[in-house]
Amino acid sequence: MNAPLLLTSLRILAIPVVVIILMVDFDGQEIAAFAVFLTATLTDMLDGLWARKSKKVTLLGQLLDPTADKLLISSVLICLVGRGDVSAWMAVIIIGREIAVSGFRAIASSRGIHIPASPVGKIKMILETVTICLLLLGEKYLGSLSRLSRPALWLTVIAALISAGEYYLKFGRAVISGRS
Repeated sequence: MNAPLLLTSLRILAIPVVVIILMVDFDGQEIAAFAVFLTATLTDMLDGLWARKSKKVTLLGQLLDPTADKLLISSVLICLVGRGDVSAWMAVIIIGREIAVSGFRAIASSRGIHIPASPVGKIKMILETVTICLLLLGEKYLGSLSRLSRPALWLTVIAALISAGEYYLKFGRAVISGRS
């Protein structure tokens, strides 16, 4: 196991930790959830850079890294729905996009078509991260700044829809026909 893969594994292990934190009510719950989530998210940036720079990109890492990202975001969104911080339909769109794009990429890959991450997809990921951080900290820690979480959530949903559409418009014919 190389260092980038270890970071990805730690991100996966952080998922049940942040879920438990969000499900158990205690003083400092918001800060603890924020700290674990943000640390896990930062490992996502670090492991990819480290793997490419040290030429330690592995097939397992290429599978686990995006899976860890999707599990982290989905798990926290589901917890936030349970707490009443996120509308269920918004979480369904965001999580549904993740599942649909992953499936689309898997089909493309099986046909020899590589689909790189798009700029809109990267913006969506940044919006997801910032929005979840705002929601985790809430008014208790952010005061009036927490009001940005609602528009940020809407922007995240819009970016998720645009990103999914972009993948299908750009690669749909090639994936359906099996030609790159």
